[in-house]
Amino acid sequence: MNNTFYTSFDTEFFGRGQDKKLKTRTPFEQDRDRIIYSPAFRRLQNKTQVFLSGEYDFYRTRLTHSIEVSQIGRSLCNHLNRSSTLLGPEYCIDQDLVESVCLAHDIGHPSFGHAGEAVFNTMMQENGAGGFEGNAQNLRILVDLFYRSGSEWSGMKPTRAFLDGMLKYKTLFRDSAKKKHHFLYDQQQEVVDFVSGPRPFREELATEEELNTFKSVECQIMDWADDIAYSIHDIGDGIQAGFITVKGVRRWQNEHEDSLNIQEARFVDELCAAMLEDTHSRFLGRLIGEFIRSTTLEERDNFMVAHTNRYRYAVVRDQGQCQRCELLKKMAIELVFHTPQVHQLEYKGGHILRDLFGAFVEEYVNKEKPDFCLLPPHYADAISRAGRAKRFRIICDYISGMTDGFVVRTYKRLFDPDFGSIIDLV
Repeated sequence: MNNTFYTSFDTEFFGRGQDKKLKTRTPFEQDRDRIIYSPAFRRLQNKTQVFLSGEYDFYRTRLTHSIEVSQIGRSLCNHLNRSSTLLGPEYCIDQDLVESVCLAHDIGHPSFGHAGEAVFNTMMQENGAGGFEGNAQNLRILVDLFYRSGSEWSGMKPTRAFLDGMLKYKTLFRDSAKKKHHFLYDQQQEVVDFVSGPRPFREELATEEELNTFKSVECQIMDWADDIAYSIHDIGDGIQAGFITVKGVRRWQNEHEDSLNIQEARFVDELCAAMLEDTHSRFLGRLIGEFIRSTTLEERDNFMVAHTNRYRYAVVRDQGQCQRCELLKKMAIELVFHTPQVHQLEYKGGHILRDLFGAFVEEYVNKEKPDFCLLPPHYADAISRAGRAKRFRIICDYISGMTDGFVVRTYKRLFDPDFGSIIDLV
């Protein structure tokens, strides 16, 4: 089937990397397949989603979360293609493209969840190295770090449409007001300009808010799929872990009685009933279908429409379902994330990351020649050829790419006096 929704503008490749042969698979299928088989994607199996990975085998990790987001994304894509009169069999949103964007949406996320992201951002800013942001690191992996040959890295030659689907935010670090999150690295201006084509985003969109809310249809689908997945699944994991109980939910409901409308209060009652009957998994699972079926598509006009259909349409979320999604996220934050147990783990994770970063900076940035070989040879070689600012970025790439378990083992090798037998070193 020839899908006229996409043109050569959408399928153009960016950057250096392995060539793509177009004989048997579409460019978007190749983008998806390269993500699935990449080490960066596999490492997500041991990176924190809500609870530290490895605590129990049934909690979600970044990998299982990404797989769930991709499934919801494909379902949203199918629903819109079938239900919208704006689309048709030969003019439709590509499922493989949506799936690849969803699978890769957290590929640059560091260890220890958002707490780790905040710690890296602080350390990089303190050293004048341009901050750290999970979405920006996604882009850096795809464009710069996907393949390694010796001490040289290169990207995966992603398509324009795939890169654009990853751009939840288009503001550069230097233009970010708070520099806390929702920015790209300054060095990624070239990527943003490639994505936008002949009319650069920075010239057409005047404010930071406009830059960070102007998204392609695939990016909008991924964003909504991500919201659906973590709002529902964080609650589910919280219940399984014992953080969310009927008593705790009722207490939370009483504390927020004045701010909850009738529909929200009824929904909380239904959730408590499902928890009492031990049917909460089925109850939460049904919400996914309700969120998907309530999503529609509408046409819009903007400066990108002349180049691509990907900006011709807006994904419209039902207001009532959005309120329900936001309610679930608020409950998860206040009942799970804002607890001493989780904050203690985040504090410990931050402490570990700071100590590792400090040790590597001391050896490879502050000294003309390191006294100890703390980094793998290919990283040490890359650092030896880099300027000061780029050295911080390479160190950040190395640590942020580690799994939770690898971070902890490396920390123990460096700082734990009781760690170091032949078994520990393996």
